Amino acid sequence: MKLGKGAKVLLGLATVWPIVYMGLFLAFIAFQVFWRGFLHHGSSRGGPPAEFMILFAFHFFTILWIFALLAFYGLYLFRTDRVAPDKKALWAVVLFLGHFLAMPIFFYFYVWKEPAPPVAKP
Repeated sequence: MKLGKGAKVLLGLATVWPIVYMGLFLAFIAFQVFWRGFLHHGSSRGGPPAEFMILFAFHFFTILWIFALLAFYGLYLFRTDRVAPDKKALWAVVLFLGHFLAMPIFFYFYVWKEPAPPVAKP
């Protein structure tokens, strides 16, 4: 499986999104708890606040995004010859269990970096 430079850049941005989202999520939660949480104890209207609904939508989108990335990386892993055959099962487990932390590492080593040219033997 071979990807062009543009596809690699888009895949890299897609791979980084879950990490960026995690930082934004933690910042948003800290803001809600420490800044607004002590000022607004209750809501006068029924239902969850609008901020929660927006957060839920982003969270749901990011979970689906991670599933799509896992599917892509799983297919890429077993269709490429850039990963040694004896390391494919290990990478499959690492990608599945470590997903958004392992995907950028896999991306850098096996998608972004070009393979070294074969050494000519004299």
